[in-house]
Amino acid sequence: MLVLTRKKGETIQIGDDIEITISSINGDQVKIGINAPKNVEIYRKEVLETIQEENQQASHISNELFSLISKQMKNEK
Repeated sequence: MLVLTRKKGETIQIGDDIEITISSINGDQVKIGINAPKNVEIYRKEVLETIQEENQQASHISNELFSLISKQMKNEK
């Protein structure tokens, strides 16, 4: 992990297309601005983890439902 020290108004450049700017610092809270192409998805990590968990649950439920329907169809034959 790269750790950098930045002050308010300073920017970090990632590759050619992504800039992260420190917009304010208030106590232990830091506000950052991210300038990136529209095709780059940006999520807070805890939100992304929630989305991934919900997708896994939905996939599991979908697989269970498909199994139940398949069994039902076999029993009807």
